[in-house]
Amino acid sequence: MAVHIAFLRAVNVAPRWVKMEQLRKLLSDNGFDDVETHIQSGNIRFRTAMRSRAKIVATLERLIEDEFGFPVPVVLRTPDRLSRIAAYADALPDPIGGVQSRYVTFCVETPSSDTARTIGGWEVDGERLMVDGDEIHWWLAKSAHQAKISNARIEKLVGPATTRDLKVVRALAAKWGDPA
Repeated sequence: MAVHIAFLRAVNVAPRWVKMEQLRKLLSDNGFDDVETHIQSGNIRFRTAMRSRAKIVATLERLIEDEFGFPVPVVLRTPDRLSRIAAYADALPDPIGGVQSRYVTFCVETPSSDTARTIGGWEVDGERLMVDGDEIHWWLAKSAHQAKISNARIEKLVGPATTRDLKVVRALAAKWGDPA
């Protein structure tokens, strides 16, 4: 059975509450094995016999909506991919100097080359973005609350996506990733 990591979009932000204990039980009761969660922001590791990524995502989204009463986009990655994302992020130079915060946005779909150029051209003072495959790397020299960029703004360009602090991405890669 293959191992996957799912990132849930916009859970545990009022009024979209998803208890991780309830989520683990829901998935375990519906054919997912070795289900684990990390913090309360919708990070899930599991095993499944399903081979189709589309089927896994559709099943997760249906189960979650049926159980919690609202749709939740799911972004799926493998342990190997998660490890590579964290390592790549750590190797990137600081393009603005004095970075206060780093984030990674996990996109459902790969941004087009035109969209990647638009995102890469984001040059608001103290904010930079860079697309790498299905992820967008952020550098902020200010708090996220002061930034003009947001997950909502990115989603207008790329569709469903979810963002995690790079510290969380590193922790998940250490806990659930495949060692290089």
